Amino acid sequence: MFDGLKEKLDSFRSDVEESADAEIESEAGPDAEVDADAQAEAESEVTPDIESDEGPQTNAPDADTQSPAESDSDSDGPGRLKRAKAFATGKVVLEEADLEDPLWNLEMALLESDVEMGVAEAILDQIRSNLVGETKSQMASTGDLVQNALRDALLEVISVGQFDFEGRIAEADKPVTIVFTGVNGVGKTTTIAKMAKYLEERGYSSVLANGDTYRAGANEQIREHADALGKRLIAHEQGGDPAAVIYDAVEYAEANDVDVVLGDTAGRLHTSSDLMAQLEKIDRVVAPDLTLFVDEAVAGQDAVERAKQFDDAAAIDGAVLTKADADSQGGAAISVAYVTGKPVLFLGTGQTYDDLAPFDPEELVDDLVG
Repeated sequence: MFDGLKEKLDSFRSDVEESADAEIESEAGPDAEVDADAQAEAESEVTPDIESDEGPQTNAPDADTQSPAESDSDSDGPGRLKRAKAFATGKVVLEEADLEDPLWNLEMALLESDVEMGVAEAILDQIRSNLVGETKSQMASTGDLVQNALRDALLEVISVGQFDFEGRIAEADKPVTIVFTGVNGVGKTTTIAKMAKYLEERGYSSVLANGDTYRAGANEQIREHADALGKRLIAHEQGGDPAAVIYDAVEYAEANDVDVVLGDTAGRLHTSSDLMAQLEKIDRVVAPDLTLFVDEAVAGQDAVERAKQFDDAAAIDGAVLTKADADSQGGAAISVAYVTGKPVLFLGTGQTYDDLAPFDPEELVDDLVG
């Protein structure tokens, strides 16, 4: 999963390591030892205070009498002596110039991987902030330093809005009502079936509600899943009121001590005023505990844009990305939370009812950066 993005991130790490180490070696050259000695000598020129009638004395040169070379080494970033000394002692000091080309290449790689532009810029800014200047702690290599910077930057954008889904279900008054929404054909109904299995394995009962009352064959499709899972389905005739269907499911759950209501809705675009009005009515009539946006991970930036539009039109609480196992880019998984402020909660990873995986930002980032 997301193998294409992994390769691009690994390439960035290699690019920075090659660029930085080449620059340090170039500056140090055959005189690295001399430069380090020179730095040590410069530091030793400041002698301890000596008591005298004229007060403490040092032989440090006056700032106005510093040579141009000395001034340059102090004002131009870490400076040649500082970098040479760092190289000799195994520390890594990176300058903006070391990152210019690798960051440009990384930006192009992220955009090619369908990462939303603002998200890509946020990642680059965080990496730049973490890497420019002397490292905060000793690192075994430039590669290790870059890997940590990448990990921190990715985690910063991917973790936005995360909450404990299972904890939310456990703590909420029962029944918990979850409504699924999104555009046509992205796997909402199958995701509902997977969620019913996921909840059952964790000790929660569920009832399915078909609020997709306009699509021909919608009742039959969700009924097949309900029968396969041994779940009760609440459905009305085609053309009925979606809010009434989900309301009836909530009533059934209350009467039969069912823990969770899983409500399907018609696929729609955010520009469909009639269908968006249905969602607003469901909100008024049912007041769902969670509204989850479902889209395909392989849709990339289209999924990111749709998530933003749905959240603007009828606030969502989180997202489920289907077909994640077929996505080599990972742009939607990285971008959705940062763009909407609402987390990705689950990934669909296959065709069976067991193929619904909780979205773990730390686990994903560890997998991406190694």
